[in-house]
Amino acid sequence: MSTRNTVTRSMHDLGLAGWFGGSLMGAIGLNGAANVVKDKSDRTVVASAGWARWAPVNAVAIGIHAVGGIGLILANRGRVASQKGVAANTVIKSALTLAAIASTIYSGMQGKIVADAGAVSAEGGVIPVDETPKGVAAAQQQLRVAQWVTPAATAGLIILASQQGEQQRPVQVLKGSLQRN
Repeated sequence: MSTRNTVTRSMHDLGLAGWFGGSLMGAIGLNGAANVVKDKSDRTVVASAGWARWAPVNAVAIGIHAVGGIGLILANRGRVASQKGVAANTVIKSALTLAAIASTIYSGMQGKIVADAGAVSAEGGVIPVDETPKGVAAAQQQLRVAQWVTPAATAGLIILASQQGEQQRPVQVLKGSLQRN
């Protein structure tokens, strides 16, 4: 593997690791920690502040992953075209990447609704109570589900990237190329 391909693979993997790890830590750690803040009106503020601090880092991680992914597709375009299974993996991985980006954006939009409300009574960052304003409660209910979509999608991307690594083994390249033709 050339130095350029190593850098491209590293960008792809490092960006994906940040995206996956940050979204999972946010769902479990940050939102979970907000649930134990003593003042119920500070819980959404704490969760929102944490997510706001993470958002720029997350955007960079997604960008690095995307640049690395495009670089890998370009570097491996011959294998994508000629080796059995590589094109299918690439198409599925691309679709899953778009789904993960969409879920990240959607979560950010719902999170902004919660953040813009400021201090409102809530059980946690994604758990409303009866006193939570209706619009904020609706956003929290959406976030309660959406917070798991991004880590699930990015975990799928990690699995597919691992499969692609296996497809690059010389024996697999030969076998897949012969099966494709």
